[in-house]
Amino acid sequence: MNSKKIVSGHEIDIVAIALLVLRNWKRLLLFTGIGGVVGVVVALNTPRAYTATVVLAPEVSAGGTGMASSLADMASNFGIDLGKKSSMDAIYPEIYPDVFASSDFTHQLFDVKVRLIDDNRTRTYLDHLMKDVKFPFWAYPSIWLENKMAKPDIVAKGGGKGFVDSYRISTFDAKLCESLGKNITCTVDKKTSEITISFTDQDPMVAAIMVDTLQTRLQDYITEYRTHKARIDYEYYDKMVKEAENKFSKAQTAYTSFADSHMDAVLSSVSSTQSTLEQEMSNAYATYATMMKMRDQAKAKIQEFTPAFTIIQSAKIPHRASSRPRSVTVLLFAFMFGFVYSVRVAAKHLWNAKSEDNFQVA
Repeated sequence: MNSKKIVSGHEIDIVAIALLVLRNWKRLLLFTGIGGVVGVVVALNTPRAYTATVVLAPEVSAGGTGMASSLADMASNFGIDLGKKSSMDAIYPEIYPDVFASSDFTHQLFDVKVRLIDDNRTRTYLDHLMKDVKFPFWAYPSIWLENKMAKPDIVAKGGGKGFVDSYRISTFDAKLCESLGKNITCTVDKKTSEITISFTDQDPMVAAIMVDTLQTRLQDYITEYRTHKARIDYEYYDKMVKEAENKFSKAQTAYTSFADSHMDAVLSSVSSTQSTLEQEMSNAYATYATMMKMRDQAKAKIQEFTPAFTIIQSAKIPHRASSRPRSVTVLLFAFMFGFVYSVRVAAKHLWNAKSEDNFQVA
């Protein structure tokens, strides 16, 4: 086809370009076939990934109850935030994803016991990462380069078995935490406050075990935070109860011993001393009773502040891979190679047309 038919003035005839590409259908089919072969190689070497999901509905905190909470819920339906987060909770559902992203949180997951779908032997998640996880062949050069560039002394001190100290994390542990964090997804519905936690792994059983662990760890983490002050109060009042009980026991013993040894005494000094000891015993008992009441209240607050999570969807083993289907990968590569060839043919003829115009002008 003449290049001038493709380019007319400053306009490009798309139909003419398409017909030009179709005239070379054999080469187009060849390039598409090559792309399909490359796609098959890529698809077969890309490990499948499985995603397990749990859905939770947390209890609304005490600071978000009542009319203010109702107004905030109504406003959220229109996309307006009335500061529902300004409750007594510093850790509210919207920042749960940040909790999962924290290396302090993810690092504690390496010791979780897991097993594979085809292997019932238990192992830690760290051992699973080191021995069971597969990588595509094109990832090995970058992995080898990273291992070569890593400092041996820092790598040796970490090894996924704990931080070197509270201020430094080894390069190896940092990479593991980053890799683990990419497998965790946490989303929160602002209207309903439903929490959706997902975990992705190459083995469906590991994915289900880990997402169930994440659910439990999150509940423990939030419970630990909300009941922290109440538990400190309970421990304090429990200590005070024991001290008050000891003082009351000593005061009671002193009073009864003095009263028994001076039963027939009529002296005023004896009566005065006995009254003093009785008053000390009464005061000690009053303190003891008060501390017991305060301890019971602190214990009740622990239960009151303990959040309740309703599990809407529990952890289940996924039966279908969440990664891209292999057939789609093959089609994408075939299309990409065919598209590249088409662009190459069109660009070549456009260049020839431009060259002819420049030659005529010259």
